[in-house]
Amino acid sequence: MGLDYKAAKNFANRWKNKKLSEDQFSQIFWIDLLNSIYDIDYSDDTNVIFEYVTSGKGKIDVWLRGSSTMIEMKSTGVDLDKPELRQGEMKTPFKQVYDYAVSFPKDLQPDYLITCNFEKFRVYSRKEYGDNCLEKNPVEFTIEELGKKPEHLSFLVDPQNSRLYKEKEISEAAGKLIGKLYDMLYNQYFDRDSKESQHALNVLCVRLVFCLFCEDAGLFYEPQAFTKYLADVPAKNIREALRRLFKGLDTKESERDKYDIPLKMFPYVNGGLFEKEFEIPNFTQDMKNFLINEIAAPLDWSKISPTIFGGIFEATLNPQTRHQGGMHYTTVQSIHKVIDPLFLDDLNAELDNINALTSVSVAEKNRRYNRFRNKLGSLTFFDPACGSGNFLTETYMSLRKLEDRVNLAQQGDQIYVGMEQNEEYRTVTLSQFYGLEINDFAVAVAETALWISRLKANNESATLLDIDSDDFPLSDKANIVNGNALTTDWEKVLDPSQCSYIIGNPPFVGARNKDEKQSEELSDVMSGKHKKTGDLDYVSGWYRKAADYMIDTNIEAALVSTNSITQGEQVSLLWKPLLSDGITINYAHTTFPWDNKAAVHCIIICFSYNNRAHKYIFDGDTVHEVNNVSPYLIDFGNTVVEGCRSSLCDAPRMDFGSMPNDDKGKLSNYSAEEKERITSTYPESEKLFKRIVGSEEYINNIERWCLWLVDVPEEDYANIPPLRDAIEAVRKKRSESRRMATKKLASTPMLFGEIRQPKTDYLLIPSTSSENREYIPMGFMHADVISNNLNLLIAGANIYHFGVLTSSVHMAWMRTVAGRLKSDYRYSKEVVYNSFPWCKPTKKQKETIEETAQAILTTRKNHPDMTLAEMYGSNMPLDLKEAHMANDLAVLEAYGFNKDLSDLDIFARLMKLYQRIIAQQKNK
Repeated sequence: MGLDYKAAKNFANRWKNKKLSEDQFSQIFWIDLLNSIYDIDYSDDTNVIFEYVTSGKGKIDVWLRGSSTMIEMKSTGVDLDKPELRQGEMKTPFKQVYDYAVSFPKDLQPDYLITCNFEKFRVYSRKEYGDNCLEKNPVEFTIEELGKKPEHLSFLVDPQNSRLYKEKEISEAAGKLIGKLYDMLYNQYFDRDSKESQHALNVLCVRLVFCLFCEDAGLFYEPQAFTKYLADVPAKNIREALRRLFKGLDTKESERDKYDIPLKMFPYVNGGLFEKEFEIPNFTQDMKNFLINEIAAPLDWSKISPTIFGGIFEATLNPQTRHQGGMHYTTVQSIHKVIDPLFLDDLNAELDNINALTSVSVAEKNRRYNRFRNKLGSLTFFDPACGSGNFLTETYMSLRKLEDRVNLAQQGDQIYVGMEQNEEYRTVTLSQFYGLEINDFAVAVAETALWISRLKANNESATLLDIDSDDFPLSDKANIVNGNALTTDWEKVLDPSQCSYIIGNPPFVGARNKDEKQSEELSDVMSGKHKKTGDLDYVSGWYRKAADYMIDTNIEAALVSTNSITQGEQVSLLWKPLLSDGITINYAHTTFPWDNKAAVHCIIICFSYNNRAHKYIFDGDTVHEVNNVSPYLIDFGNTVVEGCRSSLCDAPRMDFGSMPNDDKGKLSNYSAEEKERITSTYPESEKLFKRIVGSEEYINNIERWCLWLVDVPEEDYANIPPLRDAIEAVRKKRSESRRMATKKLASTPMLFGEIRQPKTDYLLIPSTSSENREYIPMGFMHADVISNNLNLLIAGANIYHFGVLTSSVHMAWMRTVAGRLKSDYRYSKEVVYNSFPWCKPTKKQKETIEETAQAILTTRKNHPDMTLAEMYGSNMPLDLKEAHMANDLAVLEAYGFNKDLSDLDIFARLMKLYQRIIAQQKNK
């Protein structure tokens, strides 16, 4: 895992220059260090042990078994070389911890020993030097040096020892186990596929998970209460036992049946989770054994991540998603890409500033801490596509950790005593969190995940701050509403005047993948403000709804979205109206793959009516402060390129290639072997085949053939069985279509559905090309080579047009305004080509471009054994690279651009030309 340098610096600032006693602060100090810098789960008492009493009656201050490290702590100012009387002899701090270490069997002895007095650390490596580690100079550093270089203790961090790794591992295992139990339970329902039984099964699984968590978290009155409760119940009676338990958990202890002794192990839970009765099926002995022996006993359910498990749980049990398979969930890291720059970074910085105050009185510092804590409790968060609640859950956990930091800082300064008697130490509640979700089961999962997150946070607060936790009865609840986000009035879920932030990741449904209902919903939401809603991704509806909801407020929204809303024609369709309304983009993450679903490429956009003073673009691990975030997610103004039906400049017409519409290639997809098989049997068919290229065939030099029967008499092919059969298959497929236009094509099944093949040679541009290529491979094709609709072609193009289009200038334009397929470039005629502002070269400049363009084509012939994909890959031949560079310089000179301009600079200058051309056309 990567080290958190910011957290290390903050940790050092919190703890340096303080007078701290070993007995009072050792545990708090190391909990803070492990949690904030290295993300080690300090609550795992099998790996992190405090004050372990050895057989010799000595006490190990800190034993990090998971990191194979023992630590001896001393109070601030204590000399780490000074011997003290311990176990009847004078021992230095090193001798104390060394004796503890070697008193254990070899397999338990630590690799590293540390002595520390809060100001200074000394690290002794037994792993490297064995028992001679004292003779070697230990690594010594101060707390300030640790703040600058957390690598000093990086040996503590095995990726498998981090909290995130363990929570992920346990959560995934838990999801698989519940999935198996789900299948067992499903088969026991009489009417298993009914809506009622399905809902009852989902509720049962949610309740069982909650009980398993509470049992392992020690929240019931007796250890292993849930397991004990069911252990002696015959399998045939489990059904009734669970009904009794669930009713008991929803009943105040004073109102329960006094003679129901087993229920005395359980508290009154409240919160609505156990409020209603639902159908519970009969259990078999195998099901009972599986629940107790394979689910409850071996897994520590208190270690699950509610953020991760909620998503796994919903995906595992939701009938709408089960068929997809796999463990699909939003990672914690991805959620923090949204919430950190939205509000969490600023909150952390604000707290750091309070911690660093030295010029104010203790009372004033305390007041500032209290104001900050109250601020945390005043924020409200709304996720209008909350799913299993993972964004809300992680946000809640993050605020609780901030709250703990406030309390820890006050406790460390000894200015906030008696915390357990003061209710003000906790202000963050579940009632600050609002969600809207269309699936009722996901709503139940979200509510439960938030309850579990509250219980986990309570436990961590209790461990960190030595305070009592108020777990049960559940006194507060998140506000999760079951409803369709695009048809529900958001103001009825949460009044916008009460909302601080909108967060979430609405459904990933592309413009062409929306079903009829989704298309209607989007059209209704965008009506009156946006055109061509059929060409917009489904997520666009959330942007419009959020913009309308945020009017006259300070709300900021940050949404995960399909990257296509910042590419191609969707930029003008979505963003031009939003920008006109006053919406501004405050930060954005450029395209990245979404979690473990590599097929989905996303962006994150923060937008509001408030123009932040500091704006940022996150590009992978790099962050850039910028003047403005444009809808293309670059540092540029808000002008958007609109699609044009024809070129804005004096340039030849571009068209798509011909579309086969031929029942999976019956006319258009013959391999060389298939063609040879037909023509060898029916030689008269040879003249009926022509070479055909799509993007892949062109770039990779793949040989494909098609039947090209334009102007061919029927008698020339009617008596050739394989051709006749292919044509009949096309006719049948077209006639069965629901589209009237396709049905009409059934009358000419021997022809491509749309024919746009030029009668002259033409320039071919593949519609899709890898983002890793510096130039899109393009070139001239003979008129006899058919291009399908996966290419774009220009029949009237000459060598000059080729030179400009293959140049770095045009590539800079294309990279910014083109659409994407995943992350690959998707060239379009309306937005990329027709809107492109051409230069006006002098005669000499044009001749130079023609010469350099011809040199590119000539140089390609020097590599006859290479495909275009290979020539334009990562190992581009040097002579071809030089030919392109010469062409780039010629085109840059024709535009009057400096040769050292970046892509962004080139685009900025092209946009000025574009704006000028648009203005001139409007004034005509």
